[in-house]
Amino acid sequence: MCTILLSIKPEYSNKILQGTKKYEYRRQIAKCMVDRILIYSTAPEMKIVGTVEVKGTISETPENLWDKTKTKSGICKEKYFQYFNGRDTAFAYKLGKVELFNPPKGLSDYKLSAAPQSFVYIK
Repeated sequence: MCTILLSIKPEYSNKILQGTKKYEYRRQIAKCMVDRILIYSTAPEMKIVGTVEVKGTISETPENLWDKTKTKSGICKEKYFQYFNGRDTAFAYKLGKVELFNPPKGLSDYKLSAAPQSFVYIK
Protein backbone atom coordinates (compact mmCIF):
# COMPACT_ATOMS: atom_id res chain seq x y z
CA MET A 1 0.00 0.00 0.00
CA CYS A 2 1.22 3.48 -0.80
CA THR A 3 0.26 7.14 -0.94
CA ILE A 4 0.68 9.29 -4.04
CA LEU A 5 0.30 12.98 -4.70
CA LEU A 6 -1.69 13.79 -7.84
CA SER A 7 -1.78 17.12 -9.66
CA ILE A 8 -5.46 17.83 -10.34
CA LYS A 9 -7.08 20.90 -11.90
CA PRO A 10 -9.14 22.94 -9.36
CA GLU A 11 -12.34 22.22 -11.32
CA TYR A 12 -11.91 18.53 -10.52
CA SER A 13 -10.20 18.72 -7.12
CA ASN A 14 -13.16 20.75 -5.82
CA LYS A 15 -15.60 18.09 -7.07
CA ILE A 16 -13.57 15.39 -5.30
CA LEU A 17 -13.61 17.38 -2.05
CA GLN A 18 -17.38 17.93 -2.40
CA GLY A 19 -17.89 14.20 -2.94
CA THR A 20 -19.46 14.52 -6.40
CA LYS A 21 -16.48 13.10 -8.33
CA LYS A 22 -15.93 9.48 -7.32
CA TYR A 23 -13.39 8.51 -10.01
CA GLU A 24 -10.04 10.05 -10.86
CA TYR A 25 -9.05 9.16 -14.41
CA ARG A 26 -5.47 8.58 -15.46
CA ARG A 27 -3.59 7.45 -18.54
CA GLN A 28 -1.21 5.55 -16.28
CA ILE A 29 -1.38 4.53 -12.65
CA ALA A 30 1.13 3.86 -9.92
CA LYS A 31 2.93 0.51 -9.81
CA CYS A 32 2.12 -0.03 -6.13
CA MET A 33 -1.37 -0.51 -4.71
CA VAL A 34 -2.51 3.01 -3.85
CA ASP A 35 -4.64 3.39 -0.73
CA ARG A 36 -4.50 7.20 -0.40
CA ILE A 37 -4.16 10.17 -2.73
CA LEU A 38 -2.96 13.60 -1.69
CA ILE A 39 -4.78 16.15 -3.85
CA TYR A 40 -2.56 18.91 -5.26
CA SER A 41 -4.88 21.53 -6.75
CA THR A 42 -3.02 23.16 -9.65
CA ALA A 43 -2.93 26.87 -10.55
CA PRO A 44 -4.24 29.20 -9.37
CA GLU A 45 -4.49 27.38 -5.98
CA MET A 46 -1.17 25.49 -6.11
CA LYS A 47 -1.76 23.84 -2.71
CA ILE A 48 -2.37 20.37 -1.31
CA VAL A 49 -6.03 20.75 -0.42
CA GLY A 50 -6.85 17.35 1.00
CA THR A 51 -6.58 13.62 0.84
CA VAL A 52 -8.90 10.91 -0.44
CA GLU A 53 -9.10 7.18 0.22
CA VAL A 54 -8.66 4.89 -2.77
CA LYS A 55 -11.07 1.95 -2.78
CA GLY A 56 -9.58 0.33 -5.87
CA THR A 57 -8.57 0.82 -9.48
CA ILE A 58 -10.31 0.07 -12.75
CA SER A 59 -8.61 -0.70 -16.06
CA GLU A 60 -10.79 -0.84 -19.18
CA THR A 61 -11.09 0.44 -22.69
CA PRO A 62 -12.04 4.14 -22.57
CA GLU A 63 -15.56 3.26 -23.79
CA ASN A 64 -16.16 0.55 -21.15
CA LEU A 65 -14.69 2.66 -18.36
CA TRP A 66 -16.98 5.56 -19.28
CA ASP A 67 -20.02 3.26 -19.29
CA LYS A 68 -19.13 1.97 -15.80
CA THR A 69 -18.28 5.33 -14.20
CA LYS A 70 -20.07 8.15 -16.04
CA THR A 71 -22.72 8.86 -13.38
CA LYS A 72 -20.05 9.81 -10.79
CA SER A 73 -17.31 10.92 -13.21
CA GLY A 74 -17.33 14.65 -12.43
CA ILE A 75 -16.35 15.33 -16.05
CA CYS A 76 -18.31 15.73 -19.26
CA LYS A 77 -18.20 12.99 -21.89
CA GLU A 78 -16.44 15.24 -24.42
CA LYS A 79 -13.53 16.10 -22.09
CA TYR A 80 -13.26 12.48 -20.94
CA PHE A 81 -12.86 11.11 -24.46
CA GLN A 82 -10.56 13.98 -25.42
CA TYR A 83 -8.31 13.03 -22.47
CA PHE A 84 -8.15 9.36 -23.54
CA ASN A 85 -7.97 10.06 -27.29
CA GLY A 86 -5.77 7.46 -29.01
CA ARG A 87 -5.52 5.25 -25.92
CA ASP A 88 -6.45 1.58 -25.83
CA THR A 89 -6.58 1.46 -22.03
CA ALA A 90 -8.03 3.92 -19.52
CA PHE A 91 -7.54 3.80 -15.76
CA ALA A 92 -9.52 5.16 -12.84
CA TYR A 93 -8.95 5.33 -9.12
CA LYS A 94 -12.21 4.65 -7.29
CA LEU A 95 -12.42 7.31 -4.59
CA GLY A 96 -13.76 6.98 -1.06
CA LYS A 97 -13.67 9.10 2.09
CA VAL A 98 -12.29 12.63 1.71
CA GLU A 99 -10.38 14.73 4.24
CA LEU A 100 -10.13 18.47 3.61
CA PHE A 101 -6.96 20.26 4.77
CA ASN A 102 -7.77 23.55 6.48
CA PRO A 103 -5.55 25.38 5.88
CA PRO A 104 -4.21 23.75 2.69
CA LYS A 105 -0.62 22.46 2.79
CA GLY A 106 2.34 23.41 0.67
CA LEU A 107 4.54 21.10 -1.37
CA SER A 108 7.38 21.80 1.06
CA ASP A 109 5.33 20.11 3.83
CA TYR A 110 6.06 16.87 1.95
CA LYS A 111 9.64 17.79 1.04
CA LEU A 112 8.71 18.49 -2.59
CA SER A 113 10.08 21.45 -4.53
CA ALA A 114 7.78 21.17 -7.55
CA ALA A 115 4.42 19.69 -8.41
CA PRO A 116 4.51 16.44 -10.36
CA GLN A 117 3.42 16.36 -14.00
CA SER A 118 1.33 13.27 -13.21
CA PHE A 119 2.01 11.83 -9.75
CA VAL A 120 4.73 11.27 -7.18
CA TYR A 121 5.06 8.66 -4.41
CA ILE A 122 4.86 10.03 -0.86
CA LYS A 123 6.73 8.34 2.00
